[in-house]
Amino acid sequence: MNGAVENLRHEYAGLRTGRASPTLLDPITVEVYGAQMQINQVASVSVPEPRMLSVSVWDKGSVSAVEKAIRNSGLGVNPVTDGTLIRIPIPELNQERRQEMVKLASKYAEQARVAVRNVRRDGMDQLKKLEKDGKISEDDHKIYADEVQDMTDKAIGLIDGLLSTKEKEILQV
Repeated sequence: MNGAVENLRHEYAGLRTGRASPTLLDPITVEVYGAQMQINQVASVSVPEPRMLSVSVWDKGSVSAVEKAIRNSGLGVNPVTDGTLIRIPIPELNQERRQEMVKLASKYAEQARVAVRNVRRDGMDQLKKLEKDGKISEDDHKIYADEVQDMTDKAIGLIDGLLSTKEKEILQV
């Protein structure tokens, strides 16, 4: 369940809110050397200005692949290449784009909720199996089932809180 929450935090780090952040490019993968690699494994990302990202690609042969991956990422940015340096101006978000970002944030949150529910289901199935095999009593099964449900409720609450915070951040004008 914690893994689902951490994954959601990682997804939200890449969801832009109108400010430049090096984590904005974290979800982007680049095809280099015949493999898919994260952008931070082939370049260093920095923030020279509040509305500008700078990507310094380590291998000159990978520059076009990195630029293409950024352009096709769906972030709505237009990278400008200068040798091995790629500058990415971060444009202001219009209201329509903000609504799209909120929908995407909601989609990520729902995926995290589903992952948490799947972990809950697996835990409940294990408890049933342990009770059936005689390794735990019916009372223990009830106690552990309540604990699993409590952990699930806390994780869902945390996900909802993260979503609410991200929505406010995106819609902030």
